[in-house]
Amino acid sequence: MMRERSLISSVFAAALVLVLLHGPGVNGDNPYRFYTWRITYGDIYPLGVKQQGILINGQFPGPTIDCVTNDNLIISVYNYLNEPFLLSWNGIQQRRNSWQDGVYGTNCPIPPGKNLTYAIQAKDQIGTYFYFPSLALHKAAGGYGSIKVYSRPQIPVPFPPPAGDHVVLTGDWFKRSHRQLKYILDSGHNLPSPDGLIINGRGWNGYTFTVEPGKTYRFRISNVGLTTSVNFRIEGHSMKLIEVEGSHTIQNIYTSLDVHVGQSYSVLVEANQPSKDYYVVVSSRFTSPVLTTTAILHYRNSFTKVSGFPPGGPTTQIDWSINQARSIRRNLTASGPRPNPQGSYHYGEIKPARTIILANSAPNINGKLRYAVNGVSYLSPDTPLKLVDYFKIGGVYSLGSISDKPNYGNGYLATSVMNANYRTFIEVVFQNWENTLQSWHIDGYSFFVVGMDGGGWTQASRLRYNLRDTVARCTVQVYPKSWTAIYVALDNVGMWNIRSEDWARQYLGQQFYLRVYTPSTSFRDELPIPRNALLCGRARGHRTRPF
Repeated sequence: MMRERSLISSVFAAALVLVLLHGPGVNGDNPYRFYTWRITYGDIYPLGVKQQGILINGQFPGPTIDCVTNDNLIISVYNYLNEPFLLSWNGIQQRRNSWQDGVYGTNCPIPPGKNLTYAIQAKDQIGTYFYFPSLALHKAAGGYGSIKVYSRPQIPVPFPPPAGDHVVLTGDWFKRSHRQLKYILDSGHNLPSPDGLIINGRGWNGYTFTVEPGKTYRFRISNVGLTTSVNFRIEGHSMKLIEVEGSHTIQNIYTSLDVHVGQSYSVLVEANQPSKDYYVVVSSRFTSPVLTTTAILHYRNSFTKVSGFPPGGPTTQIDWSINQARSIRRNLTASGPRPNPQGSYHYGEIKPARTIILANSAPNINGKLRYAVNGVSYLSPDTPLKLVDYFKIGGVYSLGSISDKPNYGNGYLATSVMNANYRTFIEVVFQNWENTLQSWHIDGYSFFVVGMDGGGWTQASRLRYNLRDTVARCTVQVYPKSWTAIYVALDNVGMWNIRSEDWARQYLGQQFYLRVYTPSTSFRDELPIPRNALLCGRARGHRTRPF
């Protein structure tokens, strides 16, 4: 049984300080922030119907993590569920430290009644991200929250300090439980259409953002849903885009913004309209029917409630969305997490050493629906891949189990791992021949989105690349019957998950792992296995390290 929370918190906090200050991964010059999280079930009512949700310290959504570039986050997670649990950190790069990534390819799940303490550093990062439960369909029950990484005080930021900083965690929601949704997928079927959309865990007009007249506020918008792209807008107000997943942007003005599954944006909104209440609107994109939900933007001195219908937005228009995506560009003169300007890294002048083309598909394997990358539908092994590598356990996976070019034959099941060399610069093309929008994420990295267009990618497509001021981000959309190309500098050793952010597709195999390898054993390249790493599967009976 678990000890009392207060005793556990004090003992572990003290122990962790000693461990971290004397271990090889020391970041003693940077602040430490300690969190103790209890993961429990609890009743929630996102769409007005009682459901069993996953709560963190009794909250849904979970607590917001506020930190500064290079802060060390010590997060003790206690699993009070009756099933294994893991948290992952969408967009936090875990520099040199894929041990903390929180997906099944790197970490053993936390058993019921046990705990795991994550030691994470927001190394050389700023921006807006989120955490979420990464096992099975837990994400459909909550357990997610926002991560805000602020710039260090000495680093200039390209906009005045806002009067407030609002989190918008939005996305689709199902009235079925996460177990029911998992059963549907395990039975070989796709998920049904979602039942609605939510904003910060609540349905229609269920959440209020309060503002003072004449002041400017930052809204951090993350799509934490399972399957659905959304459009975000605020009645009567324009939005100035300032940041995309760690990149300061050219400060374009938008009246509405598409946010695809897994993506995050920051906008500034000025409270410059007559004092009353206004709709904050989220509606689904590329769905039939169109789903809509609202929250309230409340001027503090307002006594006038919202009335009439919320403003409409784009619905199925793909050209509108792709043109908006191309308009989002990087602010080359703004500082990032370091004082040097973002434009000082000339990604467009580097010739990629390798081109990887990844094509998604929906094969039928053994009479059931699966999803695949280059013909391979990912099969989770009994032991996390990172532990397999560390303990040199054979027979779990083989390098080359997935090709770096599409396989247009029949799909098959495999534990797919692609090898890549540390410090190479590569080009990745996501090719989507299906009729649905895809959203792709790469753990451990921020990449440059150099191009996107309809049809099939060819070498001539490079002539249309943006090689000057595209944004660097961690999640990118690929439109139906289209392609998206990215450049990635493989400067982070580890075992990294490349996946669909459509969670049904991810669960049924549209993912694989990129093993970024160096023969070096220096802690400057990769931190050692944590002493508190959980061991499961074929890694049971091994030891982590003595010091």
